[in-house]
Amino acid sequence: MKKKIKILCTLGPSSIDERTILRLDSLGVDIFRLNLSHTEIKDLENLILSIKRFTNKPLCLDTEGAQIRNGFVENNKVYLKENSLIEITKKNIVGNSRRISFTPNFVVRELRIGDLISIDFESVLLQIIKTNLDSVTARVVADGYIGSNKAATVDRNIQLPVISEKDKEAIKIGLKHGLQYFALSFASDRKSVEYFRSQLGKNAHIISKIENREGVKNIDGIISVSDSILIDRGDLSREEPIERIPLIQKLIINKVNKKKIPVYVATNLLESMVRSKKPTRAEANDVINTLLDGADGLVLAAETAIGAYPINCTVMISKMIKQCLDFSRNHSLDNLQDSDSYVLIEPHGGTLVNRVVREPNIKEINKYKTLIVDETVLLDAEQIAIGAFSPLQGFMNKEEINSVLKNYKLPNGVVWPLPIFLQVDRKYIGKFKPGNKIALVLRNTNKAFSILNLEEIYTYDLDKMARETFRTNDESHYGVQQLKRRGEYFLSGKVDLIERLPSKYKHFEITPRQARLIFENKGWHRVVGFHTRNVAHRVHEYIQMLAFEKYHCDGLFIHPVIGPKKKGDYTADVILRSYELMIEKYYPKGKVFLAAFQNYSRYSGPREAVFTALCRKNFGCSHFIVGRDHTGVGNHYKQDDAHKLFNYLGDIGIVPIFFNEMHYCKKCCKYVEQCKHNNKNISEISGTHAREMFGFKKAPPDWFMRKEVSDFVLNEIKEGGKVFVE
Repeated sequence: MKKKIKILCTLGPSSIDERTILRLDSLGVDIFRLNLSHTEIKDLENLILSIKRFTNKPLCLDTEGAQIRNGFVENNKVYLKENSLIEITKKNIVGNSRRISFTPNFVVRELRIGDLISIDFESVLLQIIKTNLDSVTARVVADGYIGSNKAATVDRNIQLPVISEKDKEAIKIGLKHGLQYFALSFASDRKSVEYFRSQLGKNAHIISKIENREGVKNIDGIISVSDSILIDRGDLSREEPIERIPLIQKLIINKVNKKKIPVYVATNLLESMVRSKKPTRAEANDVINTLLDGADGLVLAAETAIGAYPINCTVMISKMIKQCLDFSRNHSLDNLQDSDSYVLIEPHGGTLVNRVVREPNIKEINKYKTLIVDETVLLDAEQIAIGAFSPLQGFMNKEEINSVLKNYKLPNGVVWPLPIFLQVDRKYIGKFKPGNKIALVLRNTNKAFSILNLEEIYTYDLDKMARETFRTNDESHYGVQQLKRRGEYFLSGKVDLIERLPSKYKHFEITPRQARLIFENKGWHRVVGFHTRNVAHRVHEYIQMLAFEKYHCDGLFIHPVIGPKKKGDYTADVILRSYELMIEKYYPKGKVFLAAFQNYSRYSGPREAVFTALCRKNFGCSHFIVGRDHTGVGNHYKQDDAHKLFNYLGDIGIVPIFFNEMHYCKKCCKYVEQCKHNNKNISEISGTHAREMFGFKKAPPDWFMRKEVSDFVLNEIKEGGKVFVE
């Protein structure tokens, strides 16, 4: 296998727009392609300029070359009845069931009585029965539909110019705008390639397309003067039996590989995905075997030019390429089955941790020493085990805590901002020693949910930890308060999950692996994550959709934290139901996924902002929204502290999308960070303000919160429902 397999992507009506081109670029397309057979010369220059605005990837002009095509027909689709007669004229007309035209028009004079002509991949077969000066008459031998500008193949060789007049004009435009890649359609021999190069200059990269019998016959000469070869299996199948095409492909790839120039394969790679979100098994098998044969690249044509799912097609091709490359490095069924996503962002640290015990030996576990812990400890153990905290495999030791607090990194250099530890009171220390397996039992129950493989027992200066983690040791800070009440001793070691904690929201609590499976199933590659502990309000809705659109994302992952909270925070039930209302009525259909993050807020501001981003990276998010004073509390952090920490840490593998404090301007009638109007016209929006209004049983105005959400919350209060943590 080659180290680099290229993706060549044809642009057309389905894909020539900023959003799609940017997405295709981000998915790893190496060369974009314009097919001159389906591009008007009058539009070409503007198309080139538009494409170059959105991507720096090379653009290839694919010539019409030596090909016969029928002209335009009525309604772009005409039915030709078997045994009916049809006139083929030199004149440039709009065809119908009685009369059509051919280009180049001189071909009409070359046709002879008895010639068989197939049109549009053998949809229709004609036989010439009469010739005139400027037209011929044909009998429909096999009926069917033909479209506009479809390829026509005569059953004998008719000499055609290497490139058309339209190709020559297009080449001039391409060279004017600095294009270097040009594809010669229907390359027939060495001389045709040499002529093509004479029109381009020595710096051009020529892709010679093998798509007729002459090209196959003269392949050695074509290879010797080409920069790369493209096997177009569609047009080739007009002249060669379809059962022979796979063998021709293998033999040509082998020849080109020996000459050490790139060889690409096109046509029908993912044909079913022109209309479907997934390929057939036969297509997947074809693509993988094409790569194993030695192809250097794959060309998406109709799939991305006119298909309904250009991004899904490119995602699928990218997945197949990565799967094949992995397979070539290690021929192992186990490795194939255990591998992570090939398209979604890589988990933090490179591998998604999995420390879930599939079949726990309860009898053996009952023999372990036990430690009674509160819910937060087990929530951390669960998230470690399912991979949400990857690359962590357990509670941190003293060296790791020091490294994280001092450098925002684990000792191995991987960025990690927040200490994840297990605190215990002094009275427990005599019970344990390193090497013990300790069953972690939920307080007020007799049930163990996780196992700690104890490696180290240590103490830590709690004042120092508080200052480093929370930037204060003031116990009015909720996080400091929790830290100082739990004891000065710490236990470290890897954890194993016996059973996930029970919860009425368990159906919302998907694992990172499940999230990745869902995103892949939806065809999402670029996913923006959103962390919250508030009900849905208009500013959050605004920044979510702005991030989604501005960064050309495929999906929005709303992932509120639902574990234990401080007094006055919204309950999990209210948060989740508010977002369900929003998804049902206001968010774009099929673009938003809601799940619950079964953990808890530590209120550590900037450190926690980075931590929540890395967790969403493990769930498969490529982007993450970072608001002002993200995960802060009180006035302990400046509004842009989190933004500064992200910038200080640099590339952490997930793109932070920063938003400053947003307001609603009554004059602008929109949400703004800043505007020209004075403070009288500016209204603030925040989760805190909403909680205050609901506390007085007052509905926030519509510009603050959707009426459906505020009505729902007020009704919950009226009915005695639990809206706030007490």
